[in-house]
Amino acid sequence: MTERELNVAIIPARGGSKGVPGKNLRRVGGVPLIERAVRAASAASGVDLVVVSTDDAAIASVAEAAGARVVARPAEIAGDTASSESALLHALDALEADGVEVGVVVFVQATSPFLPSAGIAEAVAHIAEGRFDSVFSAHETYGFLWCRDGEGRADALNHDAARRPRRQEREPHYLETGAFYAFSAAGFRRFQHRFFGLVGIVEVPESSAIEIDDEHQLCLAGAIAPLFAAEEGRIAAAALVTDFDGVHTDDTATVDSEGRESVRVSREDGMGVSRLRRAGIPMLVLSTEQNPVVARRAEKLRVPVLHGIDDKAAALAAWASENGIPLADIAYVGNDVNDLGALDLVGWPIAVANAHPAVKAAARVVLARRGGEGAVREVIERMLPR
Repeated sequence: MTERELNVAIIPARGGSKGVPGKNLRRVGGVPLIERAVRAASAASGVDLVVVSTDDAAIASVAEAAGARVVARPAEIAGDTASSESALLHALDALEADGVEVGVVVFVQATSPFLPSAGIAEAVAHIAEGRFDSVFSAHETYGFLWCRDGEGRADALNHDAARRPRRQEREPHYLETGAFYAFSAAGFRRFQHRFFGLVGIVEVPESSAIEIDDEHQLCLAGAIAPLFAAEEGRIAAAALVTDFDGVHTDDTATVDSEGRESVRVSREDGMGVSRLRRAGIPMLVLSTEQNPVVARRAEKLRVPVLHGIDDKAAALAAWASENGIPLADIAYVGNDVNDLGALDLVGWPIAVANAHPAVKAAARVVLARRGGEGAVREVIERMLPR
């Protein structure tokens, strides 16, 4: 590579998808797949530029907001039969026309929601330092592989069916994950496919290997996303918006003989809100219930409140606009299905530990604490600078 050459991650992401409509914009852990891919590639050491090749305006908008450069993908190479290689070559031509010289290409697939940034960095290093001409991500497997012959009978592939050695006696194989590939730009232009020259393997955790090709896999990814989000630790949001019932409370109420309601809240949450306020981070309580107890609690916490709100998403968007806060920088904490619209708008959708399953599936972060038991404090502690 010359000094002017860049290491570029290219993410082909067309708008059409038959298996999962709008696939690249579908959310896993509260984050669109294309945004997850851009973030993972951007966080990888050695990647100088992240490029998204797309024919879809909505994908382009999300990708740009996440920090990617967008290359418009022509319709003739954006159909169901178009190859990823054609999109990569077109993106390289577009970059070259803009004066960008590329040394290493990392081909990243947005359909892999749990892309390991460390693995992408390792791939770049292998190519940049000349150890391999092309590499791909794979995970180790000791599984016994079979195929069917022409008459449907099972045929052993990587083992002798008459002998069943223990795992420690078997040689591992490597299963391609499809998450990312890396190669020299010059070699790719010459061979026009992703495997050429001396090919290497970047070993990644099997847990990162899920690939979204149907709705079932999308649901599975959503179910395990909180496990990956827990590793992120800090919630890098600039503002906090919360539901009231089921978040500040345990979602129960006591009613006396006069019909007056009382609820149970956590003093921990009050201390957390005080710390958030001192840090200058905006907060809003947004509730469907029109109840004096909501207003009294918000008044004690010294935070603004909107209650009696039927359309939380519209109210949240209006509040964000009035205060000049990008929705992508807001954390919203909810617990039930009437929070789903608001959760879908923000960059940090968060569910309490005992939230409705649909809310957990929409969340980027699922808290360890239940509503009314310090959940708000947990969010705040993860938002505050350390």
